[in-house]
Amino acid sequence: QVQLVESGGGSVQAGGSLRLSCAASGRTFSRYAMGWFRQAPGKEREFVAAISWTASSTYYADSVKGRFTISRDKVKDTVYLQMNSLKPEDTAVYYCAADRNPARTMAKDPIDYWGQGTQVTVSS
Repeated sequence: QVQLVESGGGSVQAGGSLRLSCAASGRTFSRYAMGWFRQAPGKEREFVAAISWTASSTYYADSVKGRFTISRDKVKDTVYLQMNSLKPEDTAVYYCAADRNPARTMAKDPIDYWGQGTQVTVSS
């Protein structure tokens, strides 16, 4: 069974940091673009960040630029999201995603695989 399993979510105060991880199982995603999306209560799921399968290109939503960093370890088949200077508006369920299309279009393309999500809560 193909799975993307997120971990690292939790509760943190504003200004704090968290690191999310997403591990692949059941198949390799080494040739897939990987990304992170989030969904806050009452809102639609939104794009956060994406990284190309070569890890040479990264893309970010304007709301997280300069605070979040996406990276990947191709040996471990794991993608990470380092989140710094967290704000209450970053509170959401964060989802890992894998897609065969280029990372630069991941914000708008249909996604091939989704993780189950991990909760991030930022208190003021």
